[in-house]
Amino acid sequence: MKSIITISRQFGAGGGTIGKAVAERLGYYYCNKDMIIRAAIESGNLSPDEIRYFDERVPREFGLGQSLFDFYNKPLDERLYNAQKEAIRKVAERGNCVIVGRNSNIILKEFDKSLHVFISGSESFRINRMSEKMPEFTHEKIKEKMHAVDKARAKYCKHYTGTEFGNAAYYDLSLKSSALGLDNCVDLICAAAKL
Repeated sequence: MKSIITISRQFGAGGGTIGKAVAERLGYYYCNKDMIIRAAIESGNLSPDEIRYFDERVPREFGLGQSLFDFYNKPLDERLYNAQKEAIRKVAERGNCVIVGRNSNIILKEFDKSLHVFISGSESFRINRMSEKMPEFTHEKIKEKMHAVDKARAKYCKHYTGTEFGNAAYYDLSLKSSALGLDNCVDLICAAAKL
């Protein structure tokens, strides 16, 4: 039985909903972005405002400027990434958890008894799904937001892990919620967790 399940997802594909349902069914602790950020704040190294500002943003400047910082004076967003990374590892060490997002599949790749899942969905499925959650936005605005969030996640993933967001090579299981449905995705993840 897998005691750690990580779920990465495209915006609007239902990864959070699926992750929560998997946790409930297996009796696991559910950990999402808000909980990880709260743990990073509790570490005492960053203020809530700093975390909100730098969450999932990649430094604008690379190269020589970045390398001038020493270990104790790293750019804020790197400190945020490290604080979140530590929070994710602490949750995983306890086991019996579902962790959504934050590059947790890469952070926890050495952990035994882990299952790393990626949830994708067709553009139309994701737009329709998000229009129910964000009725004040037009489909065009939702599409813009969807592409912006996925692009930011891919950039963040590449910068901090050197891997490609959504590439099946970095996951044990990739599911398309628009083709399978959210409930079937939950069933498949729970079945895979029992292997």
